[in-house]
Amino acid sequence: MLMIVILGAMSSLPAHAEETKSGPATEMNRWTAEKANQWYDKQPWLVGCNFIPSTAINQLEMWQSDTFDPASIDRELKWASDLGMNTVRVYLHDLAWEADAKGFKNRIEGFLGIAEKYGIRPMFVLFDDCWNGNPKIGKQPEPVPSIHNSGWLQSPGKSVVNNPESWPRLERYVKDVIGTFARDKRILLWDLYNEPGNSGQESRSLPLLKKAFEWARAAKPDQPLSAGIWFGNRELNDFQLAASDVITFHNYHDAGKLSAEIRDLKKHGRAVICTEWLRRGHSEVNACLPIFKKENVGCYNWGLVSGKTQTIYAWGTKKDAPEPQRWFHDLLRKDGSPFDPKETALFREITSRK
Repeated sequence: MLMIVILGAMSSLPAHAEETKSGPATEMNRWTAEKANQWYDKQPWLVGCNFIPSTAINQLEMWQSDTFDPASIDRELKWASDLGMNTVRVYLHDLAWEADAKGFKNRIEGFLGIAEKYGIRPMFVLFDDCWNGNPKIGKQPEPVPSIHNSGWLQSPGKSVVNNPESWPRLERYVKDVIGTFARDKRILLWDLYNEPGNSGQESRSLPLLKKAFEWARAAKPDQPLSAGIWFGNRELNDFQLAASDVITFHNYHDAGKLSAEIRDLKKHGRAVICTEWLRRGHSEVNACLPIFKKENVGCYNWGLVSGKTQTIYAWGTKKDAPEPQRWFHDLLRKDGSPFDPKETALFREITSRK
């Protein structure tokens, strides 16, 4: 997610290799390619965004009871629907579950009810290796002015990822959340681990990634499981490609590199979805959105409404910088008006929401 370093994420397994050798694909009851493709064929063309309400700085502020904001969620998901979006990618957090498992799941239920009203099916993310590595429950910090994702949190955090003795609660978290919603048709897909290996972790995150798939499979969800490739760590990429039901990936590059990665990933014979894109100056709406449509590849741009995550600013922007003339991520201002009307017009046109 929101990569600190942009590296190539080309697949490193030969086409259909996961079908011809033993390993994670067979050990964890991975869907066959036929089942995955049949599932994908039943979906509309998936177009959406990575979503957090503009009033939340991070996953905990989104999901904790005292800051959960259904009014903003309702308003902003309506705006997403008005653009033609039919899905959103949403981050959960293990600490929100640990502090109040019942309330947390009730809030997920509430979120699903709002999303359903607007014809939107979420993809939920359970773990994340990005940004601040010491998450804490309770009141979250205010944004550092102009700093991209100044308050975003890793889940569960580097110290926990690297301490297997602390994983029993993570196992309970995964099995409880996925198990509770395993038959819920309002949920599109479970994205088990965002950008494993980020924040300098590299392959140290592989053991928890493997366990996340094991625990999720044990919950026997009707929805597919995935973990998207995003950079050039072959060990992680090989596992992610071999364990995921549907192939997901991140690409913040230009249209040519995006097309090349799509061609490469389609060689594996499975449905392909891009779960992060849009980096103005490189990955552009007018260049990339038509490619996703032409290739029938689902896509989730980063961000909807400019808010407390401050992702209109580029990675590495200095504190107190002025609002950029050209936003980095996000599509809409806080009042719902577009940053670039041509972009939002293209979303509506390409999704037939003129």
